[in-house]
Amino acid sequence: MSEVLKVRNVETMYGRVMAIRGVSLSVREGTVVTVMGSNGAGKTTILKTISGALDPFKGEITFKGKSITGLDPDVIARTGVAHSPEGREVFALLSVKDNLMMGAYCRKDRDEVARDFEKVLGWFPVLREFLDKQAIYLSGGQQQMVALGRAFMARPSLMLLDEPSLGLSPRLISEIFAIIKRINVEEGMTMLLVEQNASVALPAADFGYVLETGRIVMEGERDMLMNSADIREFYLGIKADSARGDRRWKARKTWR
Repeated sequence: MSEVLKVRNVETMYGRVMAIRGVSLSVREGTVVTVMGSNGAGKTTILKTISGALDPFKGEITFKGKSITGLDPDVIARTGVAHSPEGREVFALLSVKDNLMMGAYCRKDRDEVARDFEKVLGWFPVLREFLDKQAIYLSGGQQQMVALGRAFMARPSLMLLDEPSLGLSPRLISEIFAIIKRINVEEGMTMLLVEQNASVALPAADFGYVLETGRIVMEGERDMLMNSADIREFYLGIKADSARGDRRWKARKTWR
């Protein structure tokens, strides 16, 4: 599988504060990659830097072999990157249908757009009864469905998903992540997912990174991370039988 996205030694600042420090990661075609970390670790900053909402202070980002470092968000979106942001950010006064169709704004293949629209409603059938309703009146879970559907409607080569579990009930989280995995498997969609909720993000991913205070401190294949004593204790809430060591650093070295 070829690399769709490559982030090399990227640093991004908010004012005088360094939000991410020397971050390097890659996403291979057809896979789901997750970046896990606590609130404030810099996960959202990574996605905003990739999608062009923030300019990196240092480093390079390549998408399908071409540099997109510092390009405007609309240019990056047209290259095939769709960003489903933290907090959903639906167009509150537009209808659900118009919100979904905004994702396909740059597309010219009308027949395919219509088919993709029906796919979204198949994944999220509850949205069909709200198509003409303004998005502001939907529940948080329904708005998350709209945000995911809107990103898919762009038919991107890469979907950036920022905290899709945020503020949702456990039942809705399970439903949302089941659809995320279904989109990956059925549509071959490549995804970079950032999440604080590792217990749902990691099982859905093929590869994962752990971010702490703006730095990647651990990375590896899903099964390796899920079997890591540190991940099980600190991110999955499963107490380790043995004392914590420096395993997180060793895991990272095995992949570089």
